[in-house]
Amino acid sequence: MSLNNTPSSERIHIGFFGRRNAGKSSIVNAVTNQQMSVVSDIRGTTTDPVTKAMELLPLGPVLIIDTPGFDDNSELGQQRVERTKEILRRTDIAVLVVDSTIGKQDTDYELINIFKERNVPYIIAYNKSDLSGEQLYSDGIAVSARKMTNIYKLKEVISKLVKTDTPSTICGDLINKGDLAVLVIPIDSSAPKGRIILPQQLVLRDILDNGATAICVRDTELESTLGKLSQAPVLVITDSQVFESVSKIVPDDVLLTSFSILMARYKGFLKTAVKGAKTLDELKDGDKILIAEGCTHHRQCEDIGTVKLPKWINKHTGKELVFETSSGNSFPQDITPYSLIIHCGGCMLNERELQSRRELAENAGIPFTNYGTAIAYMNGILKRSLAVLPDYQKFVR
Repeated sequence: MSLNNTPSSERIHIGFFGRRNAGKSSIVNAVTNQQMSVVSDIRGTTTDPVTKAMELLPLGPVLIIDTPGFDDNSELGQQRVERTKEILRRTDIAVLVVDSTIGKQDTDYELINIFKERNVPYIIAYNKSDLSGEQLYSDGIAVSARKMTNIYKLKEVISKLVKTDTPSTICGDLINKGDLAVLVIPIDSSAPKGRIILPQQLVLRDILDNGATAICVRDTELESTLGKLSQAPVLVITDSQVFESVSKIVPDDVLLTSFSILMARYKGFLKTAVKGAKTLDELKDGDKILIAEGCTHHRQCEDIGTVKLPKWINKHTGKELVFETSSGNSFPQDITPYSLIIHCGGCMLNERELQSRRELAENAGIPFTNYGTAIAYMNGILKRSLAVLPDYQKFVR
């Protein structure tokens, strides 16, 4: 996958924050070396977040986010501030731009507190050092967007703030060079025309990158395809929607899992998802379930989030439940009405956004799982589905 084609969910999200007229947009333009944002002496020129996917050395593929001024107290400004807080949920690295001619103000300290509360690594860029005189700061760097002073140094510091505890591969550590893996990809009315969805693309590329062989097949041809193979695959990875039928076809001595389960591990919330799936057996009549998707798409008649999952859950629990949905970045901040949250694999969201959602649920004491884990649990095959990831099997009841 080329850097230019890297999906935004796989990019490091770098957000630029600060007061109006601190020079955020000027710093963004200097860091990206292009006119990404409009620059003006008029306060509040940036009215909505501006994003740009690009390659930023030495980091590689990143998503740059220029945010509106955080000190806008007007009615419309408050909406912009809320949008800025929303951006923070998916920010991997924050750059606080401070006007060095006046120093940090209350708004800047408020942002710093938010960074700390949300455990977002940050650096302070004291802009306009050409006017205030280049000084040494214990908590940041003196820069000048106009003179390009210390811009490269700022980029170097940003690159050192990148940290992650999640695997750098989706399934590459589960296979060896020369292994054979089978990917089960249903093609039905809900499948995007002319392409396969992102988790399938990522898994396929990961297998190829590790020198293994991948066979892609529809669920309707899986049984005949396995019968034609001279050797059994080391791993079968299936779309969660056909988990039940695929588990009956794949021999018990062949490892089986789903794209959704692998994505949950890749995004860092599989343990939470496994524990949360067990809550399906504890639901009561009238309980509300939030089904959340990270992408926005046209709903089909057999849509998994709004049609299939509710049907399967009703059948499994035998309860009268209430289902609500969210998509894209519209994840509700008040989740207290829900007894369970079932999330998609999160391929369109970066790790930080998914972790923010997981932490929100955890802090509210609400179980959190995902599509593939819940479907495997309802079909009684979750333990089998985690055999390829034995460290997670112990969380299955």
